[in-house]
Amino acid sequence: MRRAVSTPPTRCGRPLTLTQDWRASPPGHDDAHHAPELAAATMKVRFAVAPTARSFDTEELGMFASLSEELGFDTIWLSDVPLGALGDPLLSLAYVSARTMKLRLGANVVPIGRNPMLLARELAQLDQLSGGRLLLAFVPGVDQPGERSALGFPKGDRVAMMVEVISLLRRWWSGERVELQEGGFDFRGIRVHPTPVQSPLEIWMGGAGPKTLERVGQVADGWLTANITPDEAARGREAIQAAATRHGREIDAEHFGISMPYARSTVSDSTLAVLRARRPNDAPDLEEIVPVGPDALVSLLKRHIDAGLSKFVLRPSDPTSLEDDLAWLADVVLPLQS
Repeated sequence: MRRAVSTPPTRCGRPLTLTQDWRASPPGHDDAHHAPELAAATMKVRFAVAPTARSFDTEELGMFASLSEELGFDTIWLSDVPLGALGDPLLSLAYVSARTMKLRLGANVVPIGRNPMLLARELAQLDQLSGGRLLLAFVPGVDQPGERSALGFPKGDRVAMMVEVISLLRRWWSGERVELQEGGFDFRGIRVHPTPVQSPLEIWMGGAGPKTLERVGQVADGWLTANITPDEAARGREAIQAAATRHGREIDAEHFGISMPYARSTVSDSTLAVLRARRPNDAPDLEEIVPVGPDALVSLLKRHIDAGLSKFVLRPSDPTSLEDDLAWLADVVLPLQS
């Protein structure tokens, strides 16, 4: 990992360090199956921040990205909500790449409904434009009413489709001329240019169900989950590593993370509604999912680190002002960033 050599900026009276690569790993991956305590002692902890805007706002996005970089967060993370009002995260990241120098550019991407050839080119071009700062996690969608039909995939296994797309992207990014006429695809000796700066340009996957965990172990470069407890995260990580072993693979111990909400004082009704919708039958203790206050946030992060997770996407449940929220979060969590 590279660090800025100039005097770091400060916010709220505390010096901060600019960071660059949230996936950087020490040489060798021998700790992939070791005890969580050992992993926690050696892992590089990174924090990404997600904006809370409910609709697309160019000025706010630019300000959010600039402040995130100034404060020392590793990554800005945007979500792909096909039927939402936030716009396409890849276009937004292209804009952010021109506003920042070191900030990593992360996105959950729904590949369903996107032409794989065009997606391969777009992602590679964005990695080129940003100087190799792109981070990706593929998700099947958020399952809003009408979403599947709107994306042209009303029925079928969306995770299996993601696996197929991931395979195609990797073939194109390696410079291969792809020949495929099946599954609705008709690529006749197609080669894609440009190719990414990063080699490989990694693709993580989200999700937490048994089927998804098996697929993560089978094809993904990492796991970015959400809305689960530290105990569930530990079991998921173990399941993924076991699946990877069965498929003759190994996933870097540094490549496990979670997207999690937090609250400074009160969990919003909208956050509660989302959690209830996604976990209607087995709702855990709220503090296991949404920490409230600085002590609870740090405590939950440390428990996830002990469970083997080291990459975190954080978003406020009760936002106040953009600058104040980011400064508060920096003071609370960046001492844990390594």
